Amino acid sequence: MNAEVLKNYINGKWVESVTERTRDVINPATGEIIAKTPMSTKEETLQAIEVAKTAFWRWRTTPAQSRIRYLYDFRESLEENFDELAKVLTLEHGKTIDESRGEYRRTIENIETATTIPTLQMGYNIEDVAAGIDEMVIKQPLGVFFCVAPFNFPAMVPSWFWPYAIATGNTYILKPSDQCPLSMVKQFEILDEIGIPKGVVNLVHGGAEAVNTLIESPDTIGLSFVGSTKVGKLLYRKCGEYGKRVQVQGGAKNFITVMPDANLERTIPNLITSFYGNAGQRCLAGGVLLAVGDIYDSLKESLLEAARKITVGEGLDEGIQMGPLASKAGMESVLKYIQNGIEEEAELILDGRNVTVNEKFSKGFFIGPTIFDKVEPSMSIAQKEIFGPVIPIIHVKDLDEAINIIHDNPYGNASSIFTSSGKTAREYQYRVNVGNIGINIGVAAPISTFPFSGMKDSFKGDLHGQGKNAVDFFTEEKVVITRWF
Repeated sequence: MNAEVLKNYINGKWVESVTERTRDVINPATGEIIAKTPMSTKEETLQAIEVAKTAFWRWRTTPAQSRIRYLYDFRESLEENFDELAKVLTLEHGKTIDESRGEYRRTIENIETATTIPTLQMGYNIEDVAAGIDEMVIKQPLGVFFCVAPFNFPAMVPSWFWPYAIATGNTYILKPSDQCPLSMVKQFEILDEIGIPKGVVNLVHGGAEAVNTLIESPDTIGLSFVGSTKVGKLLYRKCGEYGKRVQVQGGAKNFITVMPDANLERTIPNLITSFYGNAGQRCLAGGVLLAVGDIYDSLKESLLEAARKITVGEGLDEGIQMGPLASKAGMESVLKYIQNGIEEEAELILDGRNVTVNEKFSKGFFIGPTIFDKVEPSMSIAQKEIFGPVIPIIHVKDLDEAINIIHDNPYGNASSIFTSSGKTAREYQYRVNVGNIGINIGVAAPISTFPFSGMKDSFKGDLHGQGKNAVDFFTEEKVVITRWF
C-alpha cells in the first residue's frame, strides 16, 4: 500500500503540494514507511507567507480575550484526543507511550500559559514625567513569525512558540520536522476543527528551500529554531543578514556531577531517566557523568545494575522503558560514537549494540543502554553530542575539576549536580555557565512559565522560548508620551 503524501495547511485549507520530492516518514520500531513528507516549493511557501500577512491585521485587531478562546478550545481538544495523539507520536518517533504522554502534558502546559496573554502582554506607565505629561509602554504584535521544528520533540517544541505568537496577535507559519511531521499534522487538524480564522496559523512541510524562503521574505518578522548547533548558526547568520528576529536553541553536552555526599538511592533513578529517557535524544539529556571523589565505585556499580534492568522495545508496549532511535541515520551516528569510544580506549562496560528485542521489530533502530568507563575529557564521546543512550563516566577529584571540565566544553544548555550540601549546590548554580541548572534534578526542564534557557553554543539570540521571554520575542515595546492641552 502506498504511503500517504502529507498536505500543507494554508489559509484554512489542506492543500496538496505540487512538488515531486518527498521524504519517507518511518516507524523507527519496524522500519516501515508510514507517510511521506513533501518538500514544498518556494512558490508554495510564499503563498503561506502571503495569506499570513493578509490575515495579520484582522487578527491583530481581534481582542486578546477573543484570541485566547481558540487556545482554550484547542487545549480541550488535546485532552479529548490525548490517547490518540500520544500513539501517533510514538509511531512516528519511537519514544515510549509514557514519554509521548509526558510530551503532550508539556504541550498542554504551554497552551495554558499562552491563555494568560491578557496579563503577560500588559505594558506599564507612569504619570507626570513632566508637568502634565504621562508616559506608557504598550506591547504590540509585529506580523508573520515562523518556526523550524526538530524531530526529537515534534509535538511539544512548537508549543514553546506558536501559541504565544498568535495569542499576542501575530500570525504564524510552522514548518514541522520532515522526519516526524505527523504530530503537528494532527494538531493542525484540531485547529481546523475548532475554526481558527483563516491564515492565522499555517503549516508548510519541507526542507531547506522552504526555510530559506521564509527567512528571505520581506514579509516575515522572525524565526524560532530548535536543532543542531551547526544548522542553528547558519540560520542565525542568515537571519541577521535579512534583519529577522531569531531565537536558536542549538545542541548540547550536559554534564551531570555526582558529589560524594549524594543520596545514591535517589540519584540513580534520576540518572537513568536523564541519560536514557527518549533514548537519549533530547537536548536536556545527560551527556557525561562526572563522578566526584570516592563515590565513583559505588556510583558506577549502582548505575550498571540499574541500566541492565531497562527493557528495550517498541514504544507502544506499556512495559517498555526505552524505545528505538528515531531514525536509521541517528542509530548509525550513535554506533559510530560507540566505536569511537572503543578506539579512544575508553572501557565499554555495558554494550547496547546487540540489544535483544521482539523478533517482529528486528528491522527497528534499536540500541540498548551503553556505558563507558575510564573516559578522558578530550575523548569525542566526552566532547560531542551523541544524542543516544550512552553514558560516558569521568572520575574527577573535586568540584573544581568538574566545573573546569564543564567550562571547557563549547555547549551550555544544562547541567545538574547531586549533593546533600546546600553550600555546594549554591556554588554550582553560581559558577556553572549553562542556561538550565538542576539541583538533585536529572532533567533540568523549565516549566512553561519560565524560559527554556541556554548559553554558549547551545543558544543564539536574546530571548528564549516559553513564558515572558516568548511574549517579549513576539511583541515590540512602543513608548507613548502624552500631553493634553
